[in-house]
Amino acid sequence: MMGQQGRAHSFLLLGLLAGLIIAADQLTKWLIMSRFGLYEIKEIVPGFFNLTYLHNTGAAFGLLANANPAWRPYFFIGVAVLALVFVFFAFRQYRHRSAGYLFAFAFIGGGAVGNLIDRVRFGSVVDFLDFYVSTYHWPAFNVADSAIVVGVGLFLLTSLLDRDEGREEGKIKE
Repeated sequence: MMGQQGRAHSFLLLGLLAGLIIAADQLTKWLIMSRFGLYEIKEIVPGFFNLTYLHNTGAAFGLLANANPAWRPYFFIGVAVLALVFVFFAFRQYRHRSAGYLFAFAFIGGGAVGNLIDRVRFGSVVDFLDFYVSTYHWPAFNVADSAIVVGVGLFLLTSLLDRDEGREEGKIKE
């Protein structure tokens, strides 16, 4: 059983790691907004990677970007808040099992807050990383989006390893 101090320590670490993700996300977005005009593109690796300044009013990959603008911001802010509540309660459940969960939930939570800040400030999310091959472009994204994807991947990987570890120790019966 984890004591009160251990619980507080794990939540402090979660907050610090998530704070680093948020800071990196907001700093990179500020750099793009302060150095680029909206829709400006700078080729970094020809035929593969551009920096570009876009505002995404939708979800990942522009989903719901054309939805009713009267309710869209509230919907996305609500989804972000629900995600943060999920991260908090899920972390309470998983934090004692593996350090991998700490990183997973910090990345997911930090990414969610980074994009939530944009939605509250601008009504949209600042995207700027544009990968492509030939004429096919992956939808532009940002550091927060990357953190969420990495966090979900870490969660899945940690869950698989955690399950395999339990099976080896005879904890999981099939």
